[in-house]
Amino acid sequence: MAFLFGRQYSRTELLQRVGDMSQIGDVRPVELVDGSERGVRAMRFNTGSGLEFLVLADRALDIASASFCGIPLGWQSPTGWVAPAFYDSLDLGWLWSMGGGLMVTCGLTHTGPPELDGEEELGLHGRISNIPSRNVAFGSDWENDDYILWVSGEVRESHLFGPNMVLKRMIYARLGESKIWVKDVVENKGFEPSPLMLLYHCNVGFPLVDAGSELLAVVNSVEARDKTAARGVDVFDRFEAPTPGYEEQVFFIDHDTDSRGQVQVALVNRSFAGNQGIGLYLAYPKTELSEYTEWKMMGQGAYVVGMEPGNCRPEGRTLARRRGVLEILQPGESRSFHLEIGVLDGNEAIHDFENCLLGQDEEPSN
Repeated sequence: MAFLFGRQYSRTELLQRVGDMSQIGDVRPVELVDGSERGVRAMRFNTGSGLEFLVLADRALDIASASFCGIPLGWQSPTGWVAPAFYDSLDLGWLWSMGGGLMVTCGLTHTGPPELDGEEELGLHGRISNIPSRNVAFGSDWENDDYILWVSGEVRESHLFGPNMVLKRMIYARLGESKIWVKDVVENKGFEPSPLMLLYHCNVGFPLVDAGSELLAVVNSVEARDKTAARGVDVFDRFEAPTPGYEEQVFFIDHDTDSRGQVQVALVNRSFAGNQGIGLYLAYPKTELSEYTEWKMMGQGAYVVGMEPGNCRPEGRTLARRRGVLEILQPGESRSFHLEIGVLDGNEAIHDFENCLLGQDEEPSN
């Protein structure tokens, strides 16, 4: 049943009260029309709970802008949601079209810094987030008393004499809830083994990120990527005000799981809106996404925390192969990935999440 306007409603009760369900919540196609965004197909979700978000059909079904009751959740870069025709695949060219947003997909065969792997030039974080989706479908369906809003499609990363990898993605939400579910299946459609490197680059911004915000998780260990990060490893889970000349810090974090094998991690701002509090959490199976990277960037304008679960570290294909951790997908083989993204509405919900981390509850509430 949908929880709306302070009470639970059944399917029958809602249909008695509206002529069309889009009065309460829906998913509908839109097209961006200005500047470098022109022509980008997208789907706009409204879950009826206050959660609204934009899914970019022409950018791998990534999640762009997102808000809760008018409060922005994700950080956005100055580039905007650039059309894939402007993608620069070489070196650091990915940054010219990295719009930020709630979730950017990195991969599928490389994630991390630019490098040369044999004769293949690999740009920053791979190609997948700049490839348009095919066979895009969307809709809203009743499942008993639950109203499901969804979009699906597939993204093919392939070239002649090279990899032929296909990402099949579904993103869905329930009416009355402030949660997003991502379900991905990656398949090697080619006839040769292919590296599989996949990372969900979730970019949290102001006002969730502000002086005094913190990361909540059950942490087993933290590893600094380099000397710059090593200087801040003791405060990796606390965030400061925008800082001139700030150098990014990257940490590799090993999280403990709950009784279901799920990692749960949240970024919260308890002092938001006069100590009302707000937060954003991720939940996912550690067996699918074994690595977690934190990108801490407290610069001016570039003021963002990346919450980044993946099947790999964003270290590049060469280093992963050298360390013996590069995952290889055989011809015809596939892997499934699941990610839940949710809002923590208020300090009571944040407290419930902390209890969940301590094993006192089964799952986070929003």
